[in-house]
Amino acid sequence: MVKLTLRERESIQEAVRRFRKLVERSGLKREMRRREYYEKPSEIKRRTRLRAERRARRNRMLAGL
Repeated sequence: MVKLTLRERESIQEAVRRFRKLVERSGLKREMRRREYYEKPSEIKRRTRLRAERRARRNRMLAGL
């Protein structure tokens, strides 16, 4: 959960800007996007497997340099 305490004489624009940064850093926005639509467990596994394969391929390429 993100909490924002207003500072003394802080404008609304500054408070909103700080709030957006807090939400972004906390990962709340990413979590909301991830939960926006239902994803089957097989799709989650497939996505993580593909991500791992890309990461391994990239590491192999960098190690060969």
